[in-house]
Amino acid sequence: MTNIMLYLSAYLLSAVPFGFILAKLFAGVDVRNEGSGNIGATNVLRVLKEKAPDLAKKLTIATFALDALKGAVIILIAMALGAQPTVLWTIAVLSVLGHCFSPFLWLEGGKGVATGFGVLLVLLPIPALIAIVVWLVAGKVLKISSLSSLIGLVALLISSYILYPNIEGIHSHAPICIIAFIIFYKHIPNIIRLFKREETKVV
Repeated sequence: MTNIMLYLSAYLLSAVPFGFILAKLFAGVDVRNEGSGNIGATNVLRVLKEKAPDLAKKLTIATFALDALKGAVIILIAMALGAQPTVLWTIAVLSVLGHCFSPFLWLEGGKGVATGFGVLLVLLPIPALIAIVVWLVAGKVLKISSLSSLIGLVALLISSYILYPNIEGIHSHAPICIIAFIIFYKHIPNIIRLFKREETKVV
């Protein structure tokens, strides 16, 4: 019963669309109707730079932080309760699913980058930090958020296999691959735009 409550909490908490809520509450903007229509930090930045430039950076940082924390907090609670690794990794996957397919937004949602980073920072801190550094460097150089996120995702996968060839407690990289697949799937429209050279830069 405890595990079921943890699973439900992970999915529902991660489904809270903080980007949408913050932009609507503080700037009066519905980010779903602006920019790329995404509720994540990148679109919050893109939209608010035009609509409320004085709030853009603050709300972007808050969106990323809250999206990352909502994935991590239930895992930390589960750890405190002595949950098994299989439970922790299930929570991680459900957290990313909740963010990407939110019941509060009719199964729409973000792309899972921040929430995925949050859960993996707790469970696999070194690969997660490597991924965030690669993502930041790629973003600085390329100025294309989606491409930078995908490059960071590849860095995460490679480093996790190198540093943790046999993940303790589950002996499998399946949960990481599932999280990576969800993030990749949510980026398919971006990938199509990249091939068409239509993807916008964040400056």
